[in-house]
Amino acid sequence: MNKHTTKPDKKQSFWARLGPGLITGAADDDPSGIATYSQVGAGFGYAILWTACFTFPLMVGIQTVSARIARVTGQGLAANIRQHYPPWLLYGIVGLLLVANTVNIAADIGAMGAALTLLIGGPAHLYAIAFGLASLLLQIIVSFPRYAPILKLLTLALLAYVATVFVVKVPWSQVFYQTVMPSLSLKADYLIAIVAVFGTTISPYLFFWQASQEVEDQRAAPGEEPLVKAPEQARLQLRRIKIDTYVGMGFSNLVAFFIMLTAAVTLHLHGITDIQTSADAAQALRPLAGDFAFMLFSAGIVGTGLLAVPILAGSAAYAVAESFKWPIGLGLQLLQARGFYTIVIIATVLGVALNFTPIDPIKALFWSAVINGVISVPIMIVMMLMAVRSDIMGEFVIRRRLRILGWVATASMAIVVLAMFATWGG
Repeated sequence: MNKHTTKPDKKQSFWARLGPGLITGAADDDPSGIATYSQVGAGFGYAILWTACFTFPLMVGIQTVSARIARVTGQGLAANIRQHYPPWLLYGIVGLLLVANTVNIAADIGAMGAALTLLIGGPAHLYAIAFGLASLLLQIIVSFPRYAPILKLLTLALLAYVATVFVVKVPWSQVFYQTVMPSLSLKADYLIAIVAVFGTTISPYLFFWQASQEVEDQRAAPGEEPLVKAPEQARLQLRRIKIDTYVGMGFSNLVAFFIMLTAAVTLHLHGITDIQTSADAAQALRPLAGDFAFMLFSAGIVGTGLLAVPILAGSAAYAVAESFKWPIGLGLQLLQARGFYTIVIIATVLGVALNFTPIDPIKALFWSAVINGVISVPIMIVMMLMAVRSDIMGEFVIRRRLRILGWVATASMAIVVLAMFATWGG
């Protein structure tokens, strides 16, 4: 346990204050997310751009709750659920999370291999193996204080999607009007598209990852303790969490908006509405927007995949290790946390292996989204219940404003899941 030998640095730069929230938000725009946003942009034009604005406050609310639970208690979400709720709930959630994350890893690695093939040629499957190995080596060999800044820098890969918009011609006045005054519809395909955006944007692995990274950062920083033990650190840490989460979720939703917009002003306007993968979107973009836009879009797929794959594997490992009280964390060496790293390795290797099976990655990703949607609601409910319990949060139970925002996010996700099942056969 850390001793109070030094005080947290109050004069950190703005960049230094960003960490778990920024990385979590950027990881949300993984290659699978890029595919979803490209699909809805190509299929519906500007009609679903409003969702990026709507999901922003919801993400801020629920991710802030997850971060605060971890920073206050000094434990990740799974450890808190294990301590305060029935085992069947914990194991059910963690088991489904592991399955969904593994499938998502497979889709992301496959998309990265396909994108690199588009850029330089060569075998996509060989690239998939290389990306899987690179991800494992980074997590196992590089120490956490050096690894976290690498993930942080990889968030800059998402700027490729901001730049892409300025390479193509955009009718900004029309975009602004249809974003703030959207033409809503109750048709099944429109509702399914909204469900897809919500399911991609608000994902359980993001809750677990940001919470676990708050714990890792606290343990790695000299003088820092869980806030229930060191309430004098609360003002500085809760403010940092707020800034970090606002910036991270704002970045995430801004990039999602630009991906949908790029697909809308290029693919949709030229009648290309059937996009299955992020690589399909990049390839279709080339003859319409030029080589530079194509290269930016494709390079972004690789960069975001390098960020997302270790986060998907890591969030699953944190959840499983916390459930069984194993030594945990990227701050430990391989031999110190064998169980934790075993889950990282299994999830990543299985993700790579799924690309060599007859399993349709698009269908697999659909089922991953279904699982994520189903388990997100009970996880969000449990998080909100924990966040208002004084026996867990002490004096740091969440206040009314955050409580309302968190429950609105939870209710919205529940409605989305119900809509998903209601439109299943539509």
